[in-house]
Amino acid sequence: MNDRFRKYSAAGVIRAVFWVGFVGLTGGAAFAQDTAPPAQPVAAAPVSPEAALIETGKYLTTAGDCISCHTRPGGDEFAGGLPLKTPFGTIYTANITSDKETGIGNWTEEQLKRAMREGIADDGSHLYPAFPYTAYTKVTDEDVHAIYAYLQSLAPVKYNPPANEMPFPFGQRSLMAIWNKLFLKAGAYTPDSSQSAEWNRGAYLVEGLGHCGACHSPRNQLGGEQASLALTGGVYQDAIVDSVHEQEIVKQDNMVRPWSAVNLTSSPQGLGTWSVDEISAYLKTGHNARAGAFGPMAEVINNSTQHLSDADIRAMATYLKSLPALDQAIDKVPSADQMQKGEIAFTVRCGDCHLPTGLGSPKTPEADPTKVSPPLVSNPIIQARDPATLINVVLYGAHESLVNDQAWPKMPGFELDFGLGMDDDQVAALANYVRNSWGNKGNTVDPKDVAKQR
Repeated sequence: MNDRFRKYSAAGVIRAVFWVGFVGLTGGAAFAQDTAPPAQPVAAAPVSPEAALIETGKYLTTAGDCISCHTRPGGDEFAGGLPLKTPFGTIYTANITSDKETGIGNWTEEQLKRAMREGIADDGSHLYPAFPYTAYTKVTDEDVHAIYAYLQSLAPVKYNPPANEMPFPFGQRSLMAIWNKLFLKAGAYTPDSSQSAEWNRGAYLVEGLGHCGACHSPRNQLGGEQASLALTGGVYQDAIVDSVHEQEIVKQDNMVRPWSAVNLTSSPQGLGTWSVDEISAYLKTGHNARAGAFGPMAEVINNSTQHLSDADIRAMATYLKSLPALDQAIDKVPSADQMQKGEIAFTVRCGDCHLPTGLGSPKTPEADPTKVSPPLVSNPIIQARDPATLINVVLYGAHESLVNDQAWPKMPGFELDFGLGMDDDQVAALANYVRNSWGNKGNTVDPKDVAKQR
């Protein structure tokens, strides 16, 4: 578990009541039995309404994964300064501690609500949608009230993040007024009366606080989410923290590369084969029988979803499973020659663990624990519209951050020079093969796609 969350309760607003036994003193010879009476419950100290509100706000802030973006490596929690690489330049996240000079200590609740609903800062300037207000706009007034209480309870940290590094004209905040007219649909979430309470809770978390579309939806040239293809997969920049070779973690420096977020709809190229239970397990633990979380998604689970209640996790899974199948177009499939080269690379590099069938090697009592592997058949990462994450896995390996006896073993990468290196043509051929075998479907991967990931 991430160290900064060890002290936090994963149950959010739920308080534990401790039962304390006591020893009864008889004090007289008339009692021949020296046995203490049954333990009696001791009432928990009453929780003030303010403390309960702050605890609720902490839970909601965790659901929004605010700590991941507003905490830079080595910095204080929520003090900002994390660089976010975008096609329009580098944006540094804000300090949202209660410091009155460099944080949001002087903000009113209405100012926070306006920031979350409309993308407007306390001074009236426009925020950039790297702060996902297009999703946070759905958060209810009641939840904004609790989030505000929690953020104002944070210890003040005096820290000014660096200035954004955005070339002209992207650094002109006034342009966001036009952008908002095009892509912001402001307003709190409205429940769908035709759906269950569980479904609506899941929709609220996925579409609102969880802001899943920020990564899992494709964007147009202006950076707006394409609503017609919502949650069918997207591409974003993030760090490759490390690679794995022979179970050893090899640290990388300054490795910010594209990643592809998978299709979350019920498409065969997305979560079509996943059950509600499997989606729930993945969000709660980082793994299931079909996959393990690594890269940026591992951070989301580590800092956010693993701390949510089982009921909220299942609500999210229920909503995701209800999404109609939707795919992005496949423009070009690999040739027979490319597939043949890829099959050779797969047989040499991957077949021992993932098997020639692509079904992987499930975890069983008889299985070699170093060879077990998730299936490649119907795997959303394998079939993502953009192959960036698959290429990252081949080059740098994959390992789960929430490691336990249910986690998949670490996968080594083939980029490093340990006698296992693969050139761009080989990686592209391998990717094409696994993306278009066993019923999988994916666009052709070009060696140039591999080169930009190195």
